[in-house]
Amino acid sequence: MVPLQAVGTLFVAVFLALAVLAPLVLYSLVRSEHDGRTTMSREEGERAARRDSRDDFR
Repeated sequence: MVPLQAVGTLFVAVFLALAVLAPLVLYSLVRSEHDGRTTMSREEGERAARRDSRDDFR
């Protein structure tokens, strides 16, 4: 039978590993999304915003 202290130590170790790794994985995912973005001029951005906000339901 596994001692209860070993189970607690393993639980704490797994929890700490996840607490450190999860933010790093999230950061890398957000960073990769940022690197793949497209840039546009202000005029192109305004044109795209107008195109996205059309009221087609009337």
